[in-house]
Amino acid sequence: MNVILTENVKGLGNMGDVIKVKPGYARNFLVPNKLAVEASERNLKELEHHRRQLTRKAEKLSQEAAVIKGRIEALECVLSHRAGEEGKLFGSVTSMEIEAALAAKGIEIDRRKIQLEQPIKALGTYEVEIKLNAGVNATLKVVVAKAEE
Repeated sequence: MNVILTENVKGLGNMGDVIKVKPGYARNFLVPNKLAVEASERNLKELEHHRRQLTRKAEKLSQEAAVIKGRIEALECVLSHRAGEEGKLFGSVTSMEIEAALAAKGIEIDRRKIQLEQPIKALGTYEVEIKLNAGVNATLKVVVAKAEE
């Protein structure tokens, strides 16, 4: 019996896959638990329509992410902090502060998408990776400068 998976099933397949299973497995487990539907003509056409919609939506998201990536990589984020003699900061630069600096320049990014392995604790220039939608990554140049007292 052919079925279309509506959820990811471990050891069987991923959502949207058309697979062949034994009729009892489909009738007694997959269909009652809403993990699959029968692969009828109507359901197959509906699946193709749904895939086309997802493809268009993914293209639109990747185009938007590419535009945002271009805007981010054109920026240079300069942050001023108090620092000691050796260039060590009193405190640190975190993803929240980078998010606020980007928001001030008109780019709204969730701070959880800013990939800082450790908070920045010294003066200098850093490359910070930002994960955008559709698997697009942007690199932001962050300059940490000594604040004038």
